[in-house]
Amino acid sequence: MSSYIGRHAELYDLFYSEKEYEKEASFVHQCLQLYSTKPVKTILELACGTGSHAFEFEKFGYNIIATDYSEDMLRMAQEKAIKNSSSIEFMWQDMKSLDVFERPFDAVICLFDSIGYVVTNEALKQVFSGVHRHLLRGGLFIFEFWHAVPMIKKYDPIRIRKWNTQKAEIIRLSETTLDYVNQTGKVKYTIIEKNNNNTCNIIEELQENRFFLVQEMKMLLSENKFEPLTFFAGFNPDKTITDETWHIIAVARCK
Repeated sequence: MSSYIGRHAELYDLFYSEKEYEKEASFVHQCLQLYSTKPVKTILELACGTGSHAFEFEKFGYNIIATDYSEDMLRMAQEKAIKNSSSIEFMWQDMKSLDVFERPFDAVICLFDSIGYVVTNEALKQVFSGVHRHLLRGGLFIFEFWHAVPMIKKYDPIRIRKWNTQKAEIIRLSETTLDYVNQTGKVKYTIIEKNNNNTCNIIEELQENRFFLVQEMKMLLSENKFEPLTFFAGFNPDKTITDETWHIIAVARCK
């Protein structure tokens, strides 16, 4: 499996240009203020992508180290950091073997359902263990995950989206198949880039992501030295999670 390699990484910001990064970062900031027992100054971000959330967190005055497994995504993030005169440090890390010298941190954050790239219980234990090592006692772990109920009941097997730029028309086909036993969705992306000079590029990439139930996540956190504090229905104060809630924000405290 691969995630946002090469040209796919370069197109990432286009594909998610409508994502409300500012709103989402503001919500996480409010959670940090509300649930932390002391002022939060340092943040470690996992699966930072091209850095869009990290740049928003920086506006609140946090000191941030942002990590990702995709070197191509990190390259895009570093280019944006130079352009924006940002002081964020972007670093390659595999969240399953997390090892950041500057630890411990006041908070660890992992958004955009990226915890779902960890598809087995054993690997998830490795991630939680690494997060625990990198947090101060009482530090917060805030992350987003796919909710199992709507995934099973309402997922789209095929989705097609189009974008137009000055140089090309770009079509992305997403084909999803579910593995109900292992609670994962495999998404095959086919990206067709029709350039104005009559050339055409085709990219294919296969990703696999896990989805979770809330009670399951509570148990996993509790078994790995975290105290689950609360779960939100997306990036809003509503804690009423229904079968329409696709994304869940978890807030947990390091024991």
